[in-house]
Amino acid sequence: MGQGGEPRRPQPRDRELGEAVARAQQGDEAAFAVAYRIVQPGLLGFLRGLVGEDAEDVAADAWLQIARDLGRFQGDGAGFRGWTATIARHRALDQLRRRRIRPRAAPLEQDVLELPGRHSTHDEALESLSTQRALELVRGLPRDQAEAVLLRVVVGLDGPAAARVLGKRPGAVRTAAHRGLKRLARHLGAGSAAVEGATDEDRNGHA
Repeated sequence: MGQGGEPRRPQPRDRELGEAVARAQQGDEAAFAVAYRIVQPGLLGFLRGLVGEDAEDVAADAWLQIARDLGRFQGDGAGFRGWTATIARHRALDQLRRRRIRPRAAPLEQDVLELPGRHSTHDEALESLSTQRALELVRGLPRDQAEAVLLRVVVGLDGPAAARVLGKRPGAVRTAAHRGLKRLARHLGAGSAAVEGATDEDRNGHA
């Protein structure tokens, strides 16, 4: 169960990840490599949504800290995802401060947010988040929405875990994710019914 009684939605490889992390903490370098391969794709997508082309450099810095502080981590595979996302976010914010910018572009123009055809699905909209174009669109969201969407959809954290990464209340993160996904789904070509399916989970308070 997650914080606040919400059920945690496990990611497909969380058990394997937790076992790999436990072995890595005992000095097993091969196990650390397994953990890296499981976590890195989502972490890199998260960072691309925050810092764009600097994502790989920021991820490298984050993994240096993850490796250095690994012995201090306590938790399971899902917890490790959240812990690594927190470290990566701090490194991303450092990078943004160095660039003296914020992780958002101008708001999306209203004319591109008109509801398109009815035949697209929620899955298609979310699958599009793995594309460079979609990650660029995420950077166009308000920062709270962008981070909530990235942590929930790209990194795969549940609501309470995402809230802990962001230092916010779970309800605030659910609301931000709902609004961000609704906006993205419209822009990416999902119809209104699909958008409702995309965000029911967050709106209803489930992980």
